[in-house]
Amino acid sequence: MNEDFVVTPWEMKGEVDYDKLVTRFGTSYISDELIARIPGGRDNIFLKRKIFYSHRDLDWLLDNYSAGNPFYLYTGRGPSSGTHLGHMIPWMFTRNLQDAFKAKLYFQMTDDEKFLFKDSLSLRDTENATMDNILDFIALGFDPSKTKIIIDTRDISHLYRIALKVSKKVTFSTARAVFGFDNSTNIGSIFFTSIQSVPAFLESEIAGRNVPCLIPCGIDQDPHFRVTRDVAPVLGYYKPSLIHCKMLPGLTGGKMSSTGEAAIYTTDTDAEIRKKIMNAFTGGRATVEEQRRLGANPAICPIFHHYEYLFEPDDTKFKKIEEDCRSGALLCGECKANLLAKVKVFMDGHRRKREEARKMVDRFLL
Repeated sequence: MNEDFVVTPWEMKGEVDYDKLVTRFGTSYISDELIARIPGGRDNIFLKRKIFYSHRDLDWLLDNYSAGNPFYLYTGRGPSSGTHLGHMIPWMFTRNLQDAFKAKLYFQMTDDEKFLFKDSLSLRDTENATMDNILDFIALGFDPSKTKIIIDTRDISHLYRIALKVSKKVTFSTARAVFGFDNSTNIGSIFFTSIQSVPAFLESEIAGRNVPCLIPCGIDQDPHFRVTRDVAPVLGYYKPSLIHCKMLPGLTGGKMSSTGEAAIYTTDTDAEIRKKIMNAFTGGRATVEEQRRLGANPAICPIFHHYEYLFEPDDTKFKKIEEDCRSGALLCGECKANLLAKVKVFMDGHRRKREEARKMVDRFLL
């Protein structure tokens, strides 16, 4: 197969073809029938627009739920920097699922992962990023009575016993084949997937019986959980089910980046957000006259994708944006200004909730 793009838990290169990833990773598309089985699924922006588009054993999980066996949720964040809008999409969808199913949630902060895989980061850096990211997570409105945050370096006593059982069943040849490790890879990185596997089994350990687990995540995280799913039956656990999302495209064009002008961070000022949006790459033409005549291309426009993923939930209004873009009736400057207004409303509310979250952190910690 021609490896024209690369997707791993730590790296994305090239223009990602999400349909090819389904074949490459061996996952399944989320059908309309499955969407209909999720309360509110047909109206959920992330499902109806196929932002969450791929799964592993979601049908099995819903069958068990219908038979009276509740499941729990598990997602997380590798804290290496501040939180941008793309990071929050899986969290927002997880919040939707928690509300729909009244499900318990474990949220894992893998501060150890970022320390191990990024040479530029110290443990102090990842610890600081962890506490900063937690505020953004709590600000999204999760139920504190059903939600626990796991911080790997802080909560290792809860994780290590299960991680050992996982690690004993994962060979180096498997890790090398899945992740591309070689003789220069530090041994902490090789062990890390064992830690990330733990929350998929933690509730079963606590309950003393197998409890199904659903992991909403970016599809870049699937390699970790392929290993998790491989060892689950060997250890006597259910395989966790997964539901994968696409990545929000970066404002500078191409793949999303966690640095520079490509992403809007929750800590950005209004002036910084305005600069990023108004200077963003678009699918527009070279001149106003040409765009009025030929229209623009929303398929390659990150401004349009920000409407699609987050900022225009009304399908009629969203379709009108697309039609006006393609016809030339809507120019890029106006489209950017409209998006900026919507982002400002969201950020004003999120900043307030983020400050309120400071008082709530202890209620969420494991």
